[in-house]
Amino acid sequence: MNNVTTVATVDLQRYLGLWYEICRLPMKYEDATARDITAHYSLQDDGKIRVDNRCIDEDGKPTQSIGEAEAVDESHAKLTVSFLPELLRWIPFTKGDYWILKLDPDYRLSLVGDPQREFLWLLARDPQISQAEQDAFLAHARAIGYDLSRLIRPQQSGKMVSDAMLETAGTRR
Repeated sequence: MNNVTTVATVDLQRYLGLWYEICRLPMKYEDATARDITAHYSLQDDGKIRVDNRCIDEDGKPTQSIGEAEAVDESHAKLTVSFLPELLRWIPFTKGDYWILKLDPDYRLSLVGDPQREFLWLLARDPQISQAEQDAFLAHARAIGYDLSRLIRPQQSGKMVSDAMLETAGTRR
């Protein structure tokens, strides 16, 4: 089995912005029925990355989860991320790995995982991608040892959860 390796380098400025989730190997706390999942990455004044994840949950309610990511080396291809409340982020062992495993040259598609091969996300700048693009990125995941039998492909209509939707639902963080 091949080692889990990242891309050589990531231009963080190009990586920032909005991404749509195409498919994933879920973490325990992730809603398997969530749809219209997006992640928006923006640079904070302290150099860390604000992670704003949004979706429509299993009850049809818009939800938001705010986290913070930080590069662990100069490549910016290996990051750690935490979704704990800001006051608790100092606690050891509460950050997850966010490794950029494959990235197309135009920064349109990104395959993100962890070195233990437990979690995986295929992200795209558009809500839908071609089957050929999806197959190519997932083939890379298989080649480095990911078991894709639990892969979830959420409904992705392209509709984004807005601030107004979160405020109306009372779920804005």
